[in-house]
Amino acid sequence: MNHSWLERLPASLFAIPYGLFGLAGAWRRANSFGWLWAPDAVTLLGTLGALIWCALIVCYGAKCLTFPRAVAAEFHHPVQGALLALLPLSSLLAIALFGAAHAPLYLALALTALAAQAAVAVRVVALLATGQMPANAVTPALYLPAVAGGFVGGLTISSLGYPGWGALLFGMGLAGWALLEVRVLGRLFEGPMPEPLRSTIGVELAPPSIATLAAATIWPNLPGDVLIVGLGIAVGPIVAVLVRYHWWRRAPFSAGFWSFAFPLAALAGAVCEVVRRGGWPPFVAGAALLIASSVTLFLLVRTLALTVTGRLLPPSAWAPPV
Repeated sequence: MNHSWLERLPASLFAIPYGLFGLAGAWRRANSFGWLWAPDAVTLLGTLGALIWCALIVCYGAKCLTFPRAVAAEFHHPVQGALLALLPLSSLLAIALFGAAHAPLYLALALTALAAQAAVAVRVVALLATGQMPANAVTPALYLPAVAGGFVGGLTISSLGYPGWGALLFGMGLAGWALLEVRVLGRLFEGPMPEPLRSTIGVELAPPSIATLAAATIWPNLPGDVLIVGLGIAVGPIVAVLVRYHWWRRAPFSAGFWSFAFPLAALAGAVCEVVRRGGWPPFVAGAALLIASSVTLFLLVRTLALTVTGRLLPPSAWAPPV
């Protein structure tokens, strides 16, 4: 059956502005090093991310109005439902990047995004808590609603001038991480994920990096030595993903590989904070930003190639539960 391109538009494409906003935020943290090109990088990445985010919001809004059954199927799918969290997550990062402290409009937008995030998180937790989550649908994508929602939400609310509420959301992110970590890692250590889901493995890198970055935002006086602990924790997932390179590199390239963009951007941002607070040489931050920026550029080029050849969107409106 042929489906309209709008009906086939997945919410997972919001991983693109999510990664771009995250990298813009990392370059913004590099402003403290006096690098002349850092403000230009923030402007370029932020503008590109905003343009793509706006286009996706318009298109996905049209999908909700025109194909509500496809959106409902996406929401109830065990994996695509978790990836739906990328819509409010990218919105929260946009607010953190462009918002102003104590501005009622930005606060209202952030609370709306958090409410949408909570709806997705409750759905995922309900599937896990009631044993309805298929075993081979347990992937790092499940971190997005409950874990990233708490950490990114805490970062955003704190940047708007409410660090106390940000700390509350940070705690909720920690709770979600503890709830999911054993289940997700246990499944990953059993063997390779189904090939269509392997591109989501990049999300496994995210929890320690975004937790460190969120902590640096919520508690601006936190010593660099404390943030270094977060970087140390991040080493484990990085090694775990790299040693399984022969599994996920065989999967055909798709927009799902944007799962690597934001975790690497968050890690680069956390490294910038450690360099600034811990007295590390600035070239360490430069190396982290170079890696994150290179990966993002690679993803942009490959995604553009998919778009030009008409292979960016999946062939069907939604996939059955795996």
